[in-house]
Amino acid sequence: MNSINRRSVLLAGLGAAGAGALAACTSGSGSGSGNALINPSGSAVAAAEKKRKTTGRQQKLTLTAAPAMIDLGGGVMPKTWAFDGRTPGKEVRLSVGDTLVAELSNQLPNKTTTSIHWHGIALRNDMDGVPPATQTAVRAGSTFTYNFIADAPGTYFFHPHVGVQLDRGLYAPLIVEDPKEALDYDDEWVVLLDDWVDGVTGTPDEVFAELRQGMGGMDMGESASPSSSGMEGHDMGDMGGMDMGDSASPSASASSSGGMSMGKFMLMGAESDLLGGDAGDVKYPHHLVNGRVATDPDVYTGKPGKKVRLRIINAGGDTAYRVALGGHKLTITHTDGFPVQHQEVDALLVGMGERYDVLVTLGDGVFPLVAVAEGKNTNGFALVRTGSGSAPKPTVRPKELDGMIMTASQLRAADDVRFETAKTDVTHQLKLTGGMDKYNWAINGKPFDMANPDANPIMIEEGQRVRLDFVNDTDMWHPMHLHGHTYQIGTSGPRKDTAIVLPKKKLSVFFDADNPGQWMLHCHNAYHGEAGMMANVAYKA
Repeated sequence: MNSINRRSVLLAGLGAAGAGALAACTSGSGSGSGNALINPSGSAVAAAEKKRKTTGRQQKLTLTAAPAMIDLGGGVMPKTWAFDGRTPGKEVRLSVGDTLVAELSNQLPNKTTTSIHWHGIALRNDMDGVPPATQTAVRAGSTFTYNFIADAPGTYFFHPHVGVQLDRGLYAPLIVEDPKEALDYDDEWVVLLDDWVDGVTGTPDEVFAELRQGMGGMDMGESASPSSSGMEGHDMGDMGGMDMGDSASPSASASSSGGMSMGKFMLMGAESDLLGGDAGDVKYPHHLVNGRVATDPDVYTGKPGKKVRLRIINAGGDTAYRVALGGHKLTITHTDGFPVQHQEVDALLVGMGERYDVLVTLGDGVFPLVAVAEGKNTNGFALVRTGSGSAPKPTVRPKELDGMIMTASQLRAADDVRFETAKTDVTHQLKLTGGMDKYNWAINGKPFDMANPDANPIMIEEGQRVRLDFVNDTDMWHPMHLHGHTYQIGTSGPRKDTAIVLPKKKLSVFFDADNPGQWMLHCHNAYHGEAGMMANVAYKA
C-alpha cells in the first residue's frame, strides 16, 4: 500500500467560498473576451438537463434563512443565521434521479441578500446559486425556488454563495443515495465539521474586514476600522448584514488555539507539514462536530462488530481537519461523492468543501472521534459508544492521528468512474496569486469582479476534454473547488470537485466539458474566495 507518514505532504480537497450578490444574471456577452458565453438559462442548459436520467419523483421542501439563537452545547448559545433555526440544517436525502424542489425563503435582517449553492452537485447552471453569475441574489423578504435533478450519488452539502455567509450557520448535508449501492454496511453516520466564530467573538464580516487590512496594514495600537476593509469594487448593496458592531481591537497575544493572534481574529504561526506551511489565518473559538462543541459532544451509539459508513463533510471557512477514530482503522471508499479503490488509513485530512466516505468496523467501548484543526492546536470532538466505559477527554490525541494518512494524489478512481483516455483539447494554466501582506488573493493576478462576472472568463467549449494546471505561487494551501463538474486528479487519480493545491506546487486535473453554462472556480477558503481568488469557467456560445 502506498502509504505516507504524517510529515509527508498531501493533495486532498475542499469546497465553499463566497460570492457577492449584485443585480441580474449576466447577459452572456463575455465582455472583454470577444466571445459570447452560454447563458445560464439558455437553450444549451435546458438541453443538457433533458439528457439527465430522472425517476420522475420530486422532493419538496422549504428552507427559511433567518436569524436564530442556536445551542452548540456546553452553554454556548450564539446568535447566528441558520436554516429553520438549527445548525447544521436538517439533512436532505434523495435517491439518484430524484428532482429536488427547494424553496428558499430569505428572512435575513438589514436587507441582506442570499442564495443556496448545492456543493458538488453537477446540476443545471441556473440552479447553481451563484449571484450574480447564475441568478439574481434572493432579496430579503422574498423567495426563490431551486428545481433540479440530482443524477449522481454521493455525499454533498449546501450553503450560501454570497459574501462570507458560508462562515455562519447556513449549511446542511445533502445525501444522494444509490439504489444500486455496492457497499455493504450496517449503518451510516454523517459527520459534519465546522470552524465557528459567529456570535461568539464576532461575525464573519468583521473577520473579513480585519483580514482585508492585510499584514502590512495591521496597526497594533488602533482598532481595525471597517472603512479600511478593502471593499472597493463591491456594491455595498451586497453587504447588507455586515454587522460592524464591535471594532476589532488588535492586541498581539499568544493564541490559545495555536500560533500568535494579531488583532481580534487573525491567527499567525499556524503551521502544518501536511499543508506545506501556513495552515490558516483565522482564530476560531470553537470547532464543531455536528453542531456541538468539544466539551459537550455529539454521540453516535452503535453495536460492536457493526460496519458503519461515515460521511465526513468539512463545511468550515478556514480550517482543514485531520480526522481519526481512536482504536480504529478507516477504509476510504469515496471522495467528493465518487468511489475510489478502497484504501485503509489511520487518519484523513479534509480541506474545506471536501467530503470523504469511510467504512469502519466498530470495536467494543467508548471511542473518540477527533477532528484536529490542522496547524491550529485545537480540535473538534465527538464520541462513538458501543459499550460501557467512561468517555475520553475532549483533548485526547489518539495515536491514529500520527499514523498513516493517504494523500488524494495516491488514491485511485474506481474503475467505473475513471475517465477514458482522451486527447486534451484545451489546457488552462491557473496561477494562484496573492498573500497575507496585502490580502490580495486572485487567479492569474486578477481578483474576480462581482460587478462584471463575465470579464476574463476561462473559455471552454462543450465536448472538450479540459486540463487545468493549478500553479500555486503563494505561501498558502488552497482548496480549489469547481462548480458543475468533477475533475480527475492526473490520469488515474480520484474524481473530485475540490482539491488541495499546496504552496509552490502544481496540480493538474482533467474534466469533460459536458455541463454547459458559467461555473465558478474558486478557493474554498471563504475569505480567500471573497477577496478575489475566483474565476468564471464559461462555455462558449
